[in-house]
Amino acid sequence: MEVPMWKKLFVESNIPEKLAPLKEVSRNLWWAWNTDARELFEQIDPEIWEETAHNPIDLLDKVSYQRFLELEGDDVFVNKMNAVYTHLHKYLGDRKDLNGPHIAYFSMEYGLHDSLKIFSGGLGILAGDYLKEASDSKVNLVAVGLLYRYGYFKQTISVHGDQMANYDAQQFNKVPVQPALDQNGNWVEVAVELPGRMLKARLWEVKIGSISLYLLDADYDANREDDRFVTHHLYGGDNENRLKQEMLLGLGGIRALRKLGYDSEIYHCNEGHAAMIGLERVKDFMAEHKLTFAQAKELVRASTLFTTHTPVPAGHDAFYKDLFQGYMGSFAAKIGLSWDDFIMLGKAKPEEDHFNMSFLAANMSQGINGVSWLHGEVSKDILKDLYEGFLPEELNIGYVTNGVHYPTWAAKEWKELHLKYFGDSFVENQLDSDLWDKIYKVPDEEVWKMKKQLKAKMIDYIKVRFADSWIKRHENPKLISEVLNRLDPNALTIGFARRFATYKRAHLLFRNLDRLSRIVNDPERPVQFIFAGKAHPADKAGQDLIKYIVEISKRPEFIGKIIFVQNYDINLAKVLLQGVDIWLNTPTRPLEASGTSGEKGVMNGTIHFSVLDGWWVEGYKEGSGWALPMERTYDVQDLQDELDADTIYNIFDHEIIPTYYEQNEKGYSEEWIKVVKNTIGQVAPNFTTTRMIRDYQDRFYDPQASRYLHLLANDFKMTRELVAWKDKVATAWNQIEVVDIQLSDGITNALKIGESYPAKVVLDLKTLSPDDIGLEMVITSVGTNGQMELVETLQFEAEKAEGSVTCYGLEITLMDPGSYNYGLRMYPKNEDLPHRQDFKYLRWL
Repeated sequence: MEVPMWKKLFVESNIPEKLAPLKEVSRNLWWAWNTDARELFEQIDPEIWEETAHNPIDLLDKVSYQRFLELEGDDVFVNKMNAVYTHLHKYLGDRKDLNGPHIAYFSMEYGLHDSLKIFSGGLGILAGDYLKEASDSKVNLVAVGLLYRYGYFKQTISVHGDQMANYDAQQFNKVPVQPALDQNGNWVEVAVELPGRMLKARLWEVKIGSISLYLLDADYDANREDDRFVTHHLYGGDNENRLKQEMLLGLGGIRALRKLGYDSEIYHCNEGHAAMIGLERVKDFMAEHKLTFAQAKELVRASTLFTTHTPVPAGHDAFYKDLFQGYMGSFAAKIGLSWDDFIMLGKAKPEEDHFNMSFLAANMSQGINGVSWLHGEVSKDILKDLYEGFLPEELNIGYVTNGVHYPTWAAKEWKELHLKYFGDSFVENQLDSDLWDKIYKVPDEEVWKMKKQLKAKMIDYIKVRFADSWIKRHENPKLISEVLNRLDPNALTIGFARRFATYKRAHLLFRNLDRLSRIVNDPERPVQFIFAGKAHPADKAGQDLIKYIVEISKRPEFIGKIIFVQNYDINLAKVLLQGVDIWLNTPTRPLEASGTSGEKGVMNGTIHFSVLDGWWVEGYKEGSGWALPMERTYDVQDLQDELDADTIYNIFDHEIIPTYYEQNEKGYSEEWIKVVKNTIGQVAPNFTTTRMIRDYQDRFYDPQASRYLHLLANDFKMTRELVAWKDKVATAWNQIEVVDIQLSDGITNALKIGESYPAKVVLDLKTLSPDDIGLEMVITSVGTNGQMELVETLQFEAEKAEGSVTCYGLEITLMDPGSYNYGLRMYPKNEDLPHRQDFKYLRWL
């Protein structure tokens, strides 16, 4: 019998010309936050839509041509497609005229949609939401990141509860990326110098509404194998690979924008990973305009904003000095610095043996901000070593509290209700709190019914996802059946889903299993908890915590009451945040920089219950959720955990559960709906990306861009003058002499409230003038933590000058009794400085 000669046959997908708009819409991630667009793709084939994890590009590839012919003849479908297509083009047309300065935004990850696996968690989701909002708010912004072949891992849980990390390669022809081409139609490529070789990267473009995100990709044959690995995994590999990633993002990212013709007024460094953008820009200014390092740095600092997301020193990337020198040693000469001076850009003290990327970002940025009010305060303490002589609370480190993108995270059902009661203009006017107040006019029954519908939808989704994963890992069929039967759409349901880092304290709920069992197994008032989240593959403690929860969930008393759903992703997050009644958050104080999952919940009427940390410090209002206090009671963490767990049980027992189940004759709890409405009316309006991006514009973008343009003007006139003044002060600084200090007896003994006491200080300023030097009395007290705390700063006035000798005077009047400390401090003074830490010379007298 003859053996057949098989030959390959390739059949490409094809879409009839009449349906061609589907392809264009699928290539712009605008569809990811447009309900009509998503419903349009789902209508093509609901089963394939689920199978492809809501990826329209993959969907269009897999749907049969016969189905497209059917749709071509379906007038209802074609009309809806044309309406979506027209909407997209109108949306883009409305954004040809953009607002404010041009922003270049750099981030290591972006969470835009599950189909584009270039994110791991909160940092990426925040950056993705920010780009969507930048498009909606008509902000003039371009973004840069890396395109990872494997992205972050897909999580599966073994039958024993062990987390397994699986990496699926992305097929770039099935995700919304296109080669970025130059004016001549050539694929844009950049190169970054590595020891003895060049790392090359090609550029891909992602369209997010009117925003372009450019992603650098090193995984192609222009590079050797170990360098191709640079863009394989987000946060993958060793520290050396991480350094290469950050060089590619920072140095390569600026080079990419230059090749594409961008010249932004503000460069926003989202976390320290992208800090090298400052180095590359200094090099460019020096080469193109023949500026000195100091002059170029002045321009770069004025136009750079550094957002830190990390509340602990260990979370900031740092590279051992020898490793760093091996890769960046040649860069110092390019910007005219010795190696010792260059490496100090990433250090607080010379003796440190690591180069800290957050220190580099801070040194190269005029603006620095945390991502909540409390995190801004914590960041001052983390970065204080960079600003010797200043108290932490004096540092010019601000904050912009994170927000979430309403069109992405609000359930379709809520959007329809908002449209009905808040009006057609609501989405464009989210900053109008009066519109959110209209939630109080919505009938209670309507809100209760919607929350129940969303919970039922969530339970159905979890049953399918849960059963599928448990069957695949060959779990006991009886156990699967028991779990699914016990899931109750009428029970009070609490969600806990986030990155499984130990400081998030997912274990807190399990401190007293007997008490937890009584809570969840009350037949009259049932309660169920749904957990989800990933632990980093290198975080054994986080993985052990997941295993522990999975083991607990299989105990007879917790089957169907405690559930862990594997592979937390954007779609699962949406379903949980929209469907649960309570969103629980239990971080160790003050380690939650911001947290945004709860913000997504509140705009869906999901009540927040959290430690007062991160955004909840600003968000919590009595009657709009529940909170554990911000202050610690115990220094010993185990004792604090015990107290917090007991407080959580008590709040559930005495407040949350009774409120939920205190239902009237119509079957709903009036008190519960009151809390839901307060959550929407009083909390949600303050935590949208619309508010967040406005804050960035008002607090950082606009004022920095204005100053930057002044520094550029007239052939860098202001820049040259400011740098010359700094050189003059630096040269004379150590020569300044203290001639005399005269303090009245009352100051050195005891002051009486309300009375004035004179103080005189005489300085020989040498070559400087009184306008160059400021003098102040700094008054402090000892706080409850034993640290010095700023009480007041009193400014001396230059009263008279004879030659180089100047007399400074001050009348001291204090109005509050107590015990204080004081010191006299001299500092450089110039109205062109943006803030005091811009020129870090300081001397205590």
